[in-house]
Amino acid sequence: MISPQNLLHIYQTRSTCKQYNPNRQISADDFQVILESARLSPSSFGFEPWHFVVVQNPELRQLIGQHAWGAKDKIGECSHFVLILARQANTLHADSPYIMQMMEQVHGIAPEAAALRRERYREFCEQDFALTPENPRSFYDWACKQCYIALGNMLTTAAALNIDATAVEGFPLETLNRLLVEQGVFDGEVYKLAVMCAFGYRADAPRPKTRQSAQEVISWK
Repeated sequence: MISPQNLLHIYQTRSTCKQYNPNRQISADDFQVILESARLSPSSFGFEPWHFVVVQNPELRQLIGQHAWGAKDKIGECSHFVLILARQANTLHADSPYIMQMMEQVHGIAPEAAALRRERYREFCEQDFALTPENPRSFYDWACKQCYIALGNMLTTAAALNIDATAVEGFPLETLNRLLVEQGVFDGEVYKLAVMCAFGYRADAPRPKTRQSAQEVISWK
């Protein structure tokens, strides 16, 4: 079991990598641990509204780098590059085949109990979070929240393995999403790009970490 001191050290020393060493590659075993930390991440209702695409193809990396200003200085040199996709609204509404599959086949809920749970999920969508088929962006934003939980776990796991990482939001979402769909990277009816992340080993020492003080960001009532 990791000690509290070692856990805090991981967070205190983890920092975004600005430039990668192209001569260092992450081992297959270590990268599998990073991917597992994403797969095993928690999600609302346990519905896992995500998919992870590991992009190692040089031509595809070049295409992404041409359009993603946040990735262009990293994607050609990092060891591994991951696209995190969020599920589209049509797969997440209460009556969708995906939701029923998750309840009955993945969670192992009996059909009668799954029907009750589906109604509770429908109530959550429509009344609690205003997630409706008429507003597909609401489902996308909700799914993205879950994707960022997985992203955070990947970043922390990488740091624990002494692997550097860079979360990438610097890209024109609709343009890059369309290009990736056209390239056959994923089905645009099922998924939409949420965020990307580079992994590898940094070329230079990191800058000192800066954060607001605990008093500025934590309140007790």
